[in-house]
Amino acid sequence: MTELTHLDAQGHANMVDVGAKRETERSATARAYVTMLPQTLALIESGGHKKGDVFAVARIAGIQAAKKCADLIPLCHPLMLTSIAVTLNAEPGQRRVHIEATCKLTGRTGVEMEALTAVSVAALTLYDMCKAVDKAMVISDIRLLQKSGGKSADWPPPEGWEK
Repeated sequence: MTELTHLDAQGHANMVDVGAKRETERSATARAYVTMLPQTLALIESGGHKKGDVFAVARIAGIQAAKKCADLIPLCHPLMLTSIAVTLNAEPGQRRVHIEATCKLTGRTGVEMEALTAVSVAALTLYDMCKAVDKAMVISDIRLLQKSGGKSADWPPPEGWEK
């Protein structure tokens, strides 16, 4: 079993030293869902929300969150991301919004936390903008979909993970 990297020999939390690692191209993709009432989703899709374009605001919030990940999560390295893409797509049949974020860089550490933070904050922003009309929204299934680069190379989800 792999050791927890953020703990020293005495069990104290510490930031991992990545100085000796070689720089590689790295990327990570994460996703989240926000389930809501059908009329809430219709309001967002129609652009009729009085607060404006919900998807645009949530997308920008997700991008900002990825850039600020090291300020939000202790022991994360501040990174020079080269790309952050956040998408939000309505899925009316499931009464939900599918949020996905991909972060990229060339560096010494991965970008999984940045991608996960991006989808989390995008989902929270969507909730915040729509809570006046639907307090029962549910944020769910926040997870890493893939990562590439670095010592552990590519990581696809384990077989059968979705079941």
